Amino acid sequence: MSPNPHVPTLEEERRLAHSGALSALAGHCARHPWRVIVTWLVVIVALGAMNASFGGKLVDEFKVPGTDFQKATDLINAKFGAQKGSALRVVLAAPEGQRLDTPERRAAVERMLAASAVSQRQVDEDQRDVTPPKNPLAAGSTTFSEDGRIAFFDVQYDRQAFDLERSDVVRLEDALQAAGAPAGIQVEFTGEAEQPEPEQGVSELLGIIAAFLILLVLFRALVPTLIPIVFAIVAVFSAFLLLFLAAALTNFNTVTQILVPMIGLGVGIDYTLFIVTRFRQLLHDGLTPREAAAAAGATAGRAVIFAGLTVAISITGLGLIGIDFITKLGLGSALGVVTAVALAITMLPAILAMLGHRIDKGRLGMKPLDESREGQARTPVAAWGRFVSRRARFVLPAAIAIILILASPVLSSRLGLADAGTAPKDQTTRKAYDLLSQGFGPGFTSPIPVVIDLQGDPGVAARLDAVMRQVPGVSQVEQPLYNAKTPDQASVAIINAYSAYAPQDQKTDDIVSALRDDVIPRVLAGSDARAYVSGQNAAFTDIGNKILEGLPWFLLYIIGITFVVLSMAFRSIVVAFKAAVTTLLSALVGFGVLTFVVQMGNGLGVLGLDRTGPIESFVPPIAFAILFGLSMDYEVFLMSRIREEHVHGSDTVTAVKDGVAGVGRVIVAAALIMSVVFFAFCLNPDRVPKEFGLLLGVAILTDALIMRLTLVPAFLTLLKEKSWYMPRWLDRILPRITIEPPVEGKFGKTPPLEPAPQPE
Repeated sequence: MSPNPHVPTLEEERRLAHSGALSALAGHCARHPWRVIVTWLVVIVALGAMNASFGGKLVDEFKVPGTDFQKATDLINAKFGAQKGSALRVVLAAPEGQRLDTPERRAAVERMLAASAVSQRQVDEDQRDVTPPKNPLAAGSTTFSEDGRIAFFDVQYDRQAFDLERSDVVRLEDALQAAGAPAGIQVEFTGEAEQPEPEQGVSELLGIIAAFLILLVLFRALVPTLIPIVFAIVAVFSAFLLLFLAAALTNFNTVTQILVPMIGLGVGIDYTLFIVTRFRQLLHDGLTPREAAAAAGATAGRAVIFAGLTVAISITGLGLIGIDFITKLGLGSALGVVTAVALAITMLPAILAMLGHRIDKGRLGMKPLDESREGQARTPVAAWGRFVSRRARFVLPAAIAIILILASPVLSSRLGLADAGTAPKDQTTRKAYDLLSQGFGPGFTSPIPVVIDLQGDPGVAARLDAVMRQVPGVSQVEQPLYNAKTPDQASVAIINAYSAYAPQDQKTDDIVSALRDDVIPRVLAGSDARAYVSGQNAAFTDIGNKILEGLPWFLLYIIGITFVVLSMAFRSIVVAFKAAVTTLLSALVGFGVLTFVVQMGNGLGVLGLDRTGPIESFVPPIAFAILFGLSMDYEVFLMSRIREEHVHGSDTVTAVKDGVAGVGRVIVAAALIMSVVFFAFCLNPDRVPKEFGLLLGVAILTDALIMRLTLVPAFLTLLKEKSWYMPRWLDRILPRITIEPPVEGKFGKTPPLEPAPQPE
């Protein structure tokens, strides 16, 4: 600590309650708490009523404009009426070593087909376009395995899965399993119509319990522990109301309803934690409850708004990738951030002003922590900050080495499709996948359709069919399916090919590339016909390519804008550049650990998975956009405290030590809370929540513990006063914004505080 550290006087802290527009807002909320609370209740009730009247539902729609996959999908939708809807694939299996075509089992299959036809009649709106399920045990059937043990049939609906009532599908599945059980037939399900609602509740509950325990250790009192949790729950609830209202206007993927609580709980607790911590400090310094609430809004509230703004900037950058559903995934997940910020800067000051000194109620026999400057200096985090500063020459390269080692698996990462074979063993889709792979080959579960726009050349489908059979790795090719009775009358044809390898195998992607780059151009040379490769492998390949094409612009956008904003806030291009680079490195560490576990298989069982696979293409950009905003929380709170110490008269090295001592404990607690909330989602049975939870949880811990509390203090210590370098020409043209209220001091100067207004 500096010999004569500047400790704000009571009058200076009181003036914080009256400086700036945000302080005016927080002050108004603190003076009129019941108005604020009633207003929020009215807003939430109104949102609920609007949802009841015309709220939408989430839709799994994957559109990738301009790609082969999208062109093929558009042709199928336009020319194949029976293919427009989703299908439920019913997989049947006799016990090991037995056959399905015994008289008793044939009768059971007939009953299943009849029940499926009844389900179609009950569900379908236009039965003329629907093909009834075919008997898989009929003579010459291609849906009956050679060993006679496994078969399947499809229940084709005339609408998409998101338009089907889940209860109708479940009712049919229960009926089919009941029909097969007496004959000893195992019945499993897959296909687009088999889309159970994402499992929610357990992960959120565990995250909340862990957050409660961490907050209780930090605050040593029940009331300040409960406030962040309650506010986070309200923020998530409000975000869901907004999400389903927005879903009435446009399509949001079902993954969004997993991201909303994951992000909303984390930021809701963190944002509230920062403001509550500042409020208690100001209250203990002698301010009245209303003044403390307004001053907390003027300080921590500014950083909360800045962090929320950074999330918004990052999310809008997803639009540069050019994939609509990825952009909407980001927008939907950011709703929890929006509601958390809004609650933190309005309702929270109102509640805090009402509570006043009762904020410390509920000690439960625990001794309060010493939150004075002397007490903060005695914490383990403060000791760590002093150690980092003393050994900065050794700590900095060591931290960089650790980061590079953790991030190194990124070089081997592969974006693509993780097939149903990576799902938990007890899921029906996994069981169906395993049975189909055993009976028909590993690539049978995900065909590679080639959709041909004939353009008056009906013979091109047969020629393409013959050549596709010769492609290495293709195990089977079905006869062309035309959208008319004869090829001469058809305008579009579909040829389904099957890989000899699993859908997630790189060799299956190689088949897609061979069809696109060699086979189709060679066969269609000189013809007006056009052919497009579709299917899941093609879709995720196209998504991955689109992401890689847009990634440089995406990174340039969010890093560039954040760099400019931080330069304006801290008047230092060094601080801004450091913030951008360290946040990028945190994301790479998270992605590296995800690759190390999910793709390479190290510690895979901890996640509840038993098979490796590529990382879903859309996970990294969305996670990075979210992380870039979240990590700015810790950057802003740390750097604003360091800058506050610096402009009050401390040299940079002392300011770093005192800054880490002042906010380090809160940063550690906030990071632990957010990471635990993220890690809790690794318990979700679905693969995608596991990937998001692991990536974000690791990245947040890395950002807080390694970046903000280790690398950054060491870096600033070595640079000393050069840390605040700002070119004069840039300083003149950049507007001045502040995250903390402006002050003047020995080493830096910002506009002075405005005089406090006179009482009304």
